[in-house]
Amino acid sequence: MGKYTKDEIVARAKDLAKMIAETDEVDYFKRAEAQIHANEKVRNSISSIKALQKQAVNFQHYGKVEALRKTEEKIAALEQELDEIPIVYEFKQSQADVNDLLQLVATTISNAVTDEVIKATGGNLLSGETGAEIQNKNCSRH
Repeated sequence: MGKYTKDEIVARAKDLAKMIAETDEVDYFKRAEAQIHANEKVRNSISSIKALQKQAVNFQHYGKVEALRKTEEKIAALEQELDEIPIVYEFKQSQADVNDLLQLVATTISNAVTDEVIKATGGNLLSGETGAEIQNKNCSRH
């Protein structure tokens, strides 16, 4: 039987999530997001893009190729306008920073679990082989 239950691990993950939510990266994201919602030009552009996206889905569904192409061009132009607004750039950058942090945490956990499995089975951390892999190799050589 293992040392920890799934529930205990999930509880620790929630603690980790609270820690992450209190980082500079997440704080910056929250401030940038609030500024995005406070900016009327940004809100209007986002609304226009959403409306055009709905139109695009309908055009695609009904096979209106030319209308779809024109709508997609309008969406691209609006998205480019949005991207040129400094607060939108900052918001997207803050999103990327938070995603990078989350990816770093996920990768760190994954690598640490793999290392623990390799160590626990008497494996080789440098080659990434578990003890069973090493034993199987040695047995097949004889």
